[in-house]
Amino acid sequence: MFREMRRKEKQLSVEATIDVLTKGKDGVLATIGADDYPYAVPLNYVYHNDCIYFHCAGSGHKIDNITHHSKVSFCVVTDAEIIPEDFNTKFKSVVVFGTALEVFDGEKEEGLWALVQRFSKDHLEAGKKYIQTAADKTKVYKIKIEHMVGKQTK
Repeated sequence: MFREMRRKEKQLSVEATIDVLTKGKDGVLATIGADDYPYAVPLNYVYHNDCIYFHCAGSGHKIDNITHHSKVSFCVVTDAEIIPEDFNTKFKSVVVFGTALEVFDGEKEEGLWALVQRFSKDHLEAGKKYIQTAADKTKVYKIKIEHMVGKQTK
């Protein structure tokens, strides 16, 4: 069902692919809307329990598209560097394919807590309070990964 990578010599191992997901700060979520147009939006995320978690407002284009069609792709790029003299770019990337699902209750709190630990590790107590006050105003989704592939160029 999923295509194999054409340039296999550039393919990362599963461990190195997970390392890119763990180290990346932001990614681009691609969805498809009811109008059949793709929509790609950058967002912060956390790789947690073999899934990708992100939070968002209670409504919007992204949520409308996920409600319409829950299959998504997600791309992360790290270590990008332009090599002008070679007319090339060096980078590591991961493309994930999966299903986006809204999570609730304990898993929602766990997803928010994983995000706080990742992006605000020096403010954990304030993060706990923020989760308590903002949890009912935010949605949390996870991407259940069905396939992922990592790539490294030199």
